[in-house]
Amino acid sequence: MKKIEAIVREEKVNEIRIALEEQGFRGMTVIDVKGRGTQGGISLQWRVGDYRVELLPKKLIMLIAKDNEYQKIVDIICKVSKSGSAGDGKIIISTIDEVIRVRTEENGEKAV
Repeated sequence: MKKIEAIVREEKVNEIRIALEEQGFRGMTVIDVKGRGTQGGISLQWRVGDYRVELLPKKLIMLIAKDNEYQKIVDIICKVSKSGSAGDGKIIISTIDEVIRVRTEENGEKAV
């Protein structure tokens, strides 16, 4: 099993959710986060002058997937999120040792 953590632009979350649901992937957790990548934040102009936003608002989408399904999820997220500009996001894949559904106490892939 794999844990997929996708840090994406806020405005892309609903579109990603819909695209994943259309392919049968319904379970996910979405968390508000702030961060920056290699672009190092952004410079903005305001009436009183220039200022810099160091940490930009993003969303973290977290999913657990079966080993044979995670690449399809990654492909969907990339397709929907990619604009070609800095700040499109990152996807982190981790191996999961165990998953347990609390309600039924099912474990492993049955709990995904």
